[in-house]
Amino acid sequence: MISWMQKHNKYLVWTIWIATIAFIGAGFVGWGSYQFGGKAGNVAKVGNIEIKQSKLNMVYSNLYSRYNEMLQGQLDEKKAKELGLVQQAFETIKTQAILLNYAKDLGIIVSDEEVAHTLESIKGFQNKDGVFDRNAYNMYLTSQRLKAKTFEDTLRDELTITKLLDLLHIPALPLEKEVITAAMGVSDKIAYKVLSEKDVNITIDDNALKTYWEKHKEAFKTPKRYTLEILWTPSNETPVTDEEIKSFYDTNSFNYINASGKQLTLADAKAQVVKDLKLKKTKKTAQKAYIAFKKGKLDKSAIMSTTLPLNDPTLSTEVWNTLQQRKEGDILKPKIVNDKYATVKIIAVTQPQIMSFEEAKPLVTKQYEAEAKQEALASLAESTLKTISETNATVSDYLSLGKFDNLETLNSQESLQFLQKLFTSSKEKGIISVANKVIVYSIISQKQQPLDEAQQKRVESTVNTIKQRVFESNLIKVLERKYPTEVYMGGLTN
Repeated sequence: MISWMQKHNKYLVWTIWIATIAFIGAGFVGWGSYQFGGKAGNVAKVGNIEIKQSKLNMVYSNLYSRYNEMLQGQLDEKKAKELGLVQQAFETIKTQAILLNYAKDLGIIVSDEEVAHTLESIKGFQNKDGVFDRNAYNMYLTSQRLKAKTFEDTLRDELTITKLLDLLHIPALPLEKEVITAAMGVSDKIAYKVLSEKDVNITIDDNALKTYWEKHKEAFKTPKRYTLEILWTPSNETPVTDEEIKSFYDTNSFNYINASGKQLTLADAKAQVVKDLKLKKTKKTAQKAYIAFKKGKLDKSAIMSTTLPLNDPTLSTEVWNTLQQRKEGDILKPKIVNDKYATVKIIAVTQPQIMSFEEAKPLVTKQYEAEAKQEALASLAESTLKTISETNATVSDYLSLGKFDNLETLNSQESLQFLQKLFTSSKEKGIISVANKVIVYSIISQKQQPLDEAQQKRVESTVNTIKQRVFESNLIKVLERKYPTEVYMGGLTN
């Protein structure tokens, strides 16, 4: 899901407007608001529209909250940076600003009355009788540290863009609906055979494995290894009082949130608060130990000597990333690993080396077997295709994308994937791969089935959606050239 959103974020115009209603209930992630700085409170300019830091913070916070919910509360600031949430947030606002420039040029406006009407229609701001509750609205603004003008300007922008896109909407034409109808109404009756690795036999001997290893030995290397001295400074015995715990929580409460982005109470977050407080109090001890370690004043018995492969879980990802940038003899300053501090000295680094055949044999066998089975399966499919007929294969009922029964030995998802590939192929006979299976097929007959009323409505909806997506993505590309973007600071674009 996190990779689909990143890939499609730029042009999915209909999904990227600031979800005003979604703010209510979801809330903002307080510590997820970047302090960007910029030019007079602005971070960029798109066409004639200045993008304010407060707007970027607001969109970033909402985006962070949505990702955090999808990741079941496991999102942190480091991972947010890896996912490029800042860049995604800026791309959202940039696309919105491009369309607002265009709407302004076309003379599209949204009146105060329209904003007020929309505001009053948001259920989160209504009482039990469905009437707008000014107190609820003000309480929400206060809880999210928002000014009414900022929120209402955001709402006005959304309504302006909605008007623009509604104005540019082009409904499905008869020919377009006819084409999609034809595609959805096609039904095929096929003869087919499902093949898998169970249908092939391969022989593996040492000579074949050795030959394979000789050809691919560069792929079978020992991991990079680090000989290290590690000084551990544990924090679990560091004493903390209830007063210290409460004070630490009060100062850092915005760091403790649940999967929905809601702040946790001290009772709910206490275990993590105590851990974080102990680590903070232990930091000075770890730093003193680091200095003693560096000066060679520590008893050797306090230092652990070990050799670890790169990325061994004994150390954290952060430590390994730092180690790879340092050289032999360097000592890393204390870094947190679980509930301890690790001060690490690099004694030696052993570069990857080609494994001997005996060392690599288990890995070679696994890779050789997988490739040999695939080759044998492909060969079996080709020979099956030449002889497939109704007499030696399974014959299906008429199949279509809109309605299908599971094909024998294929589950529902595999059946659908097969049919999607079948109906986009121009071959009467062929081979289609689905997951770890291969389906050899031959079309026996084909017919056009009429669509019912519900299917006809889906056709029209599909055509409208496809047209709108293509139109909007291309519109943005054109308008990007018309309304150039000037960025006042780094880190907002990839």
